Amino acid sequence: MLARRLIACLDVSHGQVVKGVNFGDLKDAGDPVALARRYNEEGIDELVVLDISATLEGRSAFIDTIAAIARELFIPLTAGGGIRSLADARAVIDAGADKVSVNTAALLDPPIISAIAETYGSQATVVAIDAQMAPEGYEVVSRAGTSPAGRAPLEWAAAAATLGAGEILLTSIDRDGTRQGFDCRLTSEVSAGVPIPVIASGGAGTYEHFADVFTHGQADAALAASVFHFQHHSVPSLKRWLSTRNIPMRLTGERC
Repeated sequence: MLARRLIACLDVSHGQVVKGVNFGDLKDAGDPVALARRYNEEGIDELVVLDISATLEGRSAFIDTIAAIARELFIPLTAGGGIRSLADARAVIDAGADKVSVNTAALLDPPIISAIAETYGSQATVVAIDAQMAPEGYEVVSRAGTSPAGRAPLEWAAAAATLGAGEILLTSIDRDGTRQGFDCRLTSEVSAGVPIPVIASGGAGTYEHFADVFTHGQADAALAASVFHFQHHSVPSLKRWLSTRNIPMRLTGERC
């Protein structure tokens, strides 16, 4: 069985890491380069860096910050936010990112998924899906959680996989920042319905929440922010605890 991954996420706005609840009430969480350095030392499996204000402000991702973070890492780095074209994807790859995450642009222009995958490979192409519960069921929301996209998460994830995405980053807006647990129902629905790995995001609070999303949620990876940023959990300790629950983890000192 493949090892499950723990991923730290840096949501960056105007040069600083921020964290909020349900995509709002953002608070300063530190310097992105310093946090990246710490995660690299602690043995996190991957790092995701998202410029959360780029799309709303209509600008490209923060290339200088990505480059500075990449210099600190010996683990895979995914960068996203404001990726609207193949040229934008090329810029973050050239800055040192290993993978590119697209969200709103992919909904508006699905062929961008194929363009990135054909240029850099599916393994470098991540489609981020933000979803929340609506009266008719889960729905995809774009533009940093501000605009309903009129699509169901599973349907959109399957379409993205067909277009060449190699991974889905699935965030529950309802659980974001709440520390009440991942939305395992949402995660399992998408994980069971697509042939590519799914990263669960939104709601991490306890060790048990991670175990639940890997088992009941069928996630391939679990992403968290505040519980790692503010050191509520030690990455090595969490990995060891998950290993005792028969969840395969890449422990400190092991390599791909």
